Amino acid sequence: MVAHILIYGQGLLADFVHDQLSGNYLVTRQSILEEVPEKTELALVLHDAWHPSAHQKAEERFRAIDIPWLRGFVSFGEGIIGPLVHPNMPGCSRCADIRRMIAGPDRQEMWELQRRMASGEGVLRDAWTSRTGLSQMATLISKEVQRVLQGEPSNLEERVFITNLRTLTNSSHLFLPDPLCPMCSSLPDDTSELAQITLEASPKINGGGYRCRSMDELKTVLVKDYLDFRTGVMNGKMQDFTLPFADVLVNMPLFGADEGVGGRSNSYEMSELTAILEGLERYCGITPRGKRKVVRDSYHNLANQALNPTRVGLHEKDQYEKSDFPFKPFHPDDPMNWVWGYSFLQERPILIPELLAYYSLGYEEGFVYETSNGCALGGTLEEAIFHAIMEVVERDSFLLTWYARLSLPRLDLSSANDKELQLMVDRIREVAGYDLHFYNSTMEHEIPSVWAVAKNRRSKGVNLICAAGANPDPVRAVKSTIYELAGMMFRHDEKLEKNRQKYEEMLQDPFAVRNMEDHGMLYGLQEAEERLNFLLDDQRPLRTFAEEFKQPPANTDLKDDLQDILKRFRKLNLEVIVVDQTTPITKRNGLFCVKVLIPGMLPITFGHHLTRVKGLERVLKVPMQLGFTKQPLSYEQLNPYPHPFP
Repeated sequence: MVAHILIYGQGLLADFVHDQLSGNYLVTRQSILEEVPEKTELALVLHDAWHPSAHQKAEERFRAIDIPWLRGFVSFGEGIIGPLVHPNMPGCSRCADIRRMIAGPDRQEMWELQRRMASGEGVLRDAWTSRTGLSQMATLISKEVQRVLQGEPSNLEERVFITNLRTLTNSSHLFLPDPLCPMCSSLPDDTSELAQITLEASPKINGGGYRCRSMDELKTVLVKDYLDFRTGVMNGKMQDFTLPFADVLVNMPLFGADEGVGGRSNSYEMSELTAILEGLERYCGITPRGKRKVVRDSYHNLANQALNPTRVGLHEKDQYEKSDFPFKPFHPDDPMNWVWGYSFLQERPILIPELLAYYSLGYEEGFVYETSNGCALGGTLEEAIFHAIMEVVERDSFLLTWYARLSLPRLDLSSANDKELQLMVDRIREVAGYDLHFYNSTMEHEIPSVWAVAKNRRSKGVNLICAAGANPDPVRAVKSTIYELAGMMFRHDEKLEKNRQKYEEMLQDPFAVRNMEDHGMLYGLQEAEERLNFLLDDQRPLRTFAEEFKQPPANTDLKDDLQDILKRFRKLNLEVIVVDQTTPITKRNGLFCVKVLIPGMLPITFGHHLTRVKGLERVLKVPMQLGFTKQPLSYEQLNPYPHPFP
């Protein structure tokens, strides 16, 4: 039986495709989309220029009558073919346009241009449109039509072909459906039922470590699905050959800016994959993309099923009173958006302010500054929760050490008896010119944590770099911290010298420290080193790993490690709350993302004016519990200087 095809459009491209297909199929042409013939099996939307309004109309019409369709058009010297749109599946023409525009250099201008053209404000005529180029596009389209109608897999499922009409070269680019697409997305509503978490078995790779999926398994999909310079969630990469270890920076384009995410390891391949995973974590944590938020109300009305926002730490009262402060004081009667999380302490779903669960929401109704602290990606939900908890613990131990100025035990790294670790230390010293100083910053929960300082042995460049790590295996905590330190070496040496006066002013005015970079740059100054004397005082004897840490548990399932950790927090009455941030683009490859909140633990903030310690009395009490002080501290006794976490 002969297939029926509808061609909607006009121009040479439509003419060429019609001529190539009409010998084998029944082809109907329409210059204006009218009644669709009853037996139409496939629709083609073809133009010699860019007509966003036609694509929008096609999406609406063909989706309503359940007909797949394919488009071809010309835009700024390029022929765009695809995607093949299935009415009941995600991945429409709008998704493809969004990915292509955001990955491009002129995303805001292109977005505005598309918006105007979709409303009918003019039609562009492309100067590079030629008979030869359009003929080549027509051949590609006709071959794809034949594949689809013969029941073969399409080359344009979640893909577009791009033809350079100047050189006639072709390329194929995968795009991922936009989870927030108003046209094709079908996200479920955010409900308490979906927030319920029951921990499941999560066997470790080869029975060791704290990961459940190997990079060998993930590398088959990470680059293919997420890194594409024309349509990718990440659109570029750069290897840094100046740093002590293999460092790869991957670019994640956002509508308003580009955001770099890095990966560091002993190989550039592994670092690239790590950077992509880091980028996916950022993508999931920016805004809800896995469920549609439905709860908007005041805490006063939701108190019996919601987290009290004051438990997470607030800014100083005098900061809220400043006219230019970007946040307003929390008031229980103010309405806000909420999302569902799960409390392991209460063993039930609980509502969390959206601005605490996602970190780039802007300041419209925010009461605190929230970062990506506690966000983590994993090959299982359990793995993601585990590593998110480790990040909260790492930052909390760092800040508690800083604010209480704890003279932590100094660690003898050679006592770990780990050859790889010793080689890493030696490489940092010989290649980068830094000495490493590590301290045991484990807090009352007894999860091994370390505080690290890299001290420059040269007279020029950044003087001190600080970092932290946490892991049930303290050697793993140290290694991950060294990678973090290495990623910051050399990068800011020139900037420090060029802007020295600016950073010297920060020594006198802590509120001049306004962003993340300022924190690290301030302690790049040699004059700031005295503020770390409570740690750097080398009169304390070195302690071995055996003296400071217990042997890590020998569990072969990460679920067991996670349950042990949750028991520790439960005994301390610390509430672990998990918000599932997983999106469809990560779930397609079995990757989960979560945000963990542990009210009472110190959240990392950047910009000294955005410090959050008010209401977090743990920072006052834990130093006494650990024997560093004889009585609880007062807020007035806390370290008044900006923290050095870079």
